[in-house]
Amino acid sequence: QVHLEESGGGLVQAGGSLGVSCAASARRFRNYAMAWFRQAPGKEREFVAAIGWSGDSTFYAASVKGRFTISRDNAKNTLTLQMNSLKPEDTAIYYCAADESLVAPSARETEYEYWGQGTQVTVSS
Repeated sequence: QVHLEESGGGLVQAGGSLGVSCAASARRFRNYAMAWFRQAPGKEREFVAAIGWSGDSTFYAASVKGRFTISRDNAKNTLTLQMNSLKPEDTAIYYCAADESLVAPSARETEYEYWGQGTQVTVSS
């Protein structure tokens, strides 16, 4: 069983930066592929970014590529999403997700077994 807890959400103006983090309780955190998803009001949850167990493999949704950076610290069991050049359309609840069986990071929501409760990010125009 893995417990994920996001933190760091908040309110920021368009063009600003914000970082969100996810603390994981997994004993073998380094074995897990991790990802960030988000859900805006009235919309389905969508993929944002994913990272492999070592941190060497990452990929991003087209809408955030070049603005967001996903990273992990396996020594601290922490996943981070640094968001720059934020836009009002980035407003959403951000969720971290984890799965031990994935051999590579995935953008598919259904492939992640563990989810956090989410943290709200609001970008004002």
